[in-house]
Amino acid sequence: YRSLIFPLLIREGKPTPFFTFVLALLFCVYNGYLQGRSLSNYAKYPSGWLRDPRFITGFIGWLTGMAINIHSDHILRNLRKPGETGYKIPRGGMFEYVSGANFFGEILEWFGFALACYSIESLAFALCTLFILGSRAKQHHQ
Repeated sequence: YRSLIFPLLIREGKPTPFFTFVLALLFCVYNGYLQGRSLSNYAKYPSGWLRDPRFITGFIGWLTGMAINIHSDHILRNLRKPGETGYKIPRGGMFEYVSGANFFGEILEWFGFALACYSIESLAFALCTLFILGSRAKQHHQ
């Protein structure tokens, strides 16, 4: 979503530099490969894993985080009317509770994924997401 769909939905503003887009795409492809390989070749789950509270809680966390992320991005894309410039504070959704609702949603999404997968690889990515997006959220808040 972040590297393919979101950039295509942006109507105005500064264009995403092509090199940044390529790096984000390569990172997402490589991470997807590593997560998929880990889950398909190395992870071992008991037969009732899909009914396990860890999986169910993680799946709900992932789904909730994705919904928050997508809704927050929608709010951000529609902050200004066509031709308007200047800084605007986002309102609505999770922006009523946190200033970086889109970052919060993505962090929740990956921690939900990590809990549902219950693997060290998925936890490592969730922690990387927390550190990277947490620092960006702090900058945006300031």
